[in-house]
Amino acid sequence: MQKWMGNARLICKQFIIPFTIFQGVRTILLPTTFDVLLLTLFIGIGLAIYFDWI
Repeated sequence: MQKWMGNARLICKQFIIPFTIFQGVRTILLPTTFDVLLLTLFIGIGLAIYFDWI
């Protein structure tokens, strides 16, 4: 893995959980199609990072 990709992965790993929690609360309060898709994307990215799929 290139150095910049490793740095990007570490940055994403640091921010994905707060973004996912915020998006989950937002989706519960005001659900739109975009919010649900974005929450699904954040969950997928979070799983991929923490299980080393990427």
